[in-house]
Amino acid sequence: MTPGTRVLVDAQGERYRFDPGSLSLELMLTGGPGPYERYEIAHTPSALADWFTGSRLALTAPLTDVRIRPAELTALKELRDTLYRVAPSLVRGEAPSADDLAVLNSATEATPRPLVDPETRRLAWAPPVTGKQLLGAVARDAIGLVAGERSGRVRECSASDCYLLFFDTSRSGNRRWCSMERCGNRAKIRAYRARTETA
Repeated sequence: MTPGTRVLVDAQGERYRFDPGSLSLELMLTGGPGPYERYEIAHTPSALADWFTGSRLALTAPLTDVRIRPAELTALKELRDTLYRVAPSLVRGEAPSADDLAVLNSATEATPRPLVDPETRRLAWAPPVTGKQLLGAVARDAIGLVAGERSGRVRECSASDCYLLFFDTSRSGNRRWCSMERCGNRAKIRAYRARTETA
């Protein structure tokens, strides 16, 4: 599976692939505040480090040496909680609060450092990749969603019972569903049934 694409399980136990299109939105899949606590997978620094090895950062180069300290885990979760306020405001076309923007801005101090592997001459991340660098990468990604070329493309799935957020990478900018395997397919089935019942 492509890094950044995650396999989710719905309430009926059905598995489907979901690509949120953005590292910051992808981090939101690890759990969150309030009702999202039940999805928490970042219970330990090593659990979140393992999760990052399959994140969209690995699209650029493999993440082989990820080290997250307990304090960095706490900071990443605090940033994730901020994203639960920032991303929905972007969907609604509203400006995030000044406090939330300050959280994003203050987290960008360090990011993973790319380098060329001397043996393979391929791109790699300078080891170790730390929790502080991951915090910076997520914050920079989120800043790109708020301002710049990527702003205005955060969407919520159009299904009435789905609240997944994604960055619309489609050329036309009209992606509607979290996943065609799940919500898009269910919408097609409903539309087909409606047409055949009318006929």
